[in-house]
Amino acid sequence: MSISLTVKDRRKLSGQYGGAARLAMSILIRMAEVYGAPELMDVTQAHIDGCALMCDSGLEFAETLVARGARVSVPTTLNMIPLDLQNWRRQRISSEFANKANRIASAYTEMGCVPTWTCAPYQGYLTPRFGQQIAWGESNAIVYANSVLGARTNRYGDYMDICAAITGRVPKSGLHLKRNRKGQILLRLADIAPQLLRDDTLYVALGHFMGGLVQEKVPVIEGLPVDATGDQLKALGAAAASSGAVALFHALGVTPEANTLKEAFQGNTPESVIDVGLSDLRRAWSELSTADEGVKLDAIVLGCPHFSYAEFQQLAQAIEAEGGRSLHPGLRIIVLTSQTSYALLQRGNFMNTLLDFGIEIVLDTCVLHSPIISSDAEVMMTNSGKCAYYAPGELGVQVAFGSMRDCVRSAIEGAVCWGRTVWKGP
Repeated sequence: MSISLTVKDRRKLSGQYGGAARLAMSILIRMAEVYGAPELMDVTQAHIDGCALMCDSGLEFAETLVARGARVSVPTTLNMIPLDLQNWRRQRISSEFANKANRIASAYTEMGCVPTWTCAPYQGYLTPRFGQQIAWGESNAIVYANSVLGARTNRYGDYMDICAAITGRVPKSGLHLKRNRKGQILLRLADIAPQLLRDDTLYVALGHFMGGLVQEKVPVIEGLPVDATGDQLKALGAAAASSGAVALFHALGVTPEANTLKEAFQGNTPESVIDVGLSDLRRAWSELSTADEGVKLDAIVLGCPHFSYAEFQQLAQAIEAEGGRSLHPGLRIIVLTSQTSYALLQRGNFMNTLLDFGIEIVLDTCVLHSPIISSDAEVMMTNSGKCAYYAPGELGVQVAFGSMRDCVRSAIEGAVCWGRTVWKGP
């Protein structure tokens, strides 16, 4: 397939902008052929997932780009890094692993990327605006940008994201085009109690159910409250992008491209209409746990995606509600967050509540990609649908999913504790 290139594209491909731009452009053109895109288009921002050091070849690729003179041509933020750059020694991470992580961090910052080191870039610097064409990696960031912000990006993986950042170009295809952003499947929440629609875990259960059901298609949700919070929508999208490959969802009256059914489906008729009831969500909720109630816990992990300032506040309130009860001896409760949210936390008035309880705050990274959790750990708990989905395979642990309040109570008991909950069924 012949790809229509601009004069500047051809100059980059010929090496006039350096060896790195030439390599990046050649990769993008090849991928445009794969996608069936007739031409490339501009993006004005990028977010790089390839800095996670998934394998040694990722480090080699980044350092090769640097050696060829790579510089990003659009503002570019960076996803989480494989370790907490400030505290890795205290976390007993080996010097060999830390050396590789620091090398890949240096390579991307040398290319001109902004060292945000977060999987939730929409919470801080360079949050994209409605309609902005961007090239983002990291599944939860992609679905949030498309759905909640109304920016436009495809699911860019390693290492197409950095190629887009270097050239400022991507194949003109997929969710960059309005016609591909129309809803395909209508999900109607049926007979869900109003108070349950305020429950944070509903959004995780719905996201997990939705991802498995629609896979790569664009779902439209009818029935969510119009004041659903950004953190709730974050949790919904992250779960849907994990159990499926959802890159865009619409929620009627909530997200910016779905003020009406007609707008969400761009005047088309849904391919299918599915009523989602409490039994569906209970089943999805139960699928996120492989550990039973009462099982001894080794660790609790919160902040996947990274904790926001509002979530820190919510956690402090959950701890205070326990009336001074203490963390169970030998149990770790880890919160993952970004430097941006942590800076706000330092200025707030509830840091001592968290630290006195025994919360470990880990910056810049993720337990799924950094050796934070002991290899001896057998059971962990989380309030994250994404973490619950991946932890058994990635970390070799049993996992219990529950609300933030469930996690705090379990941290005190030292064992999985759900208490009374509608999710466990009648």
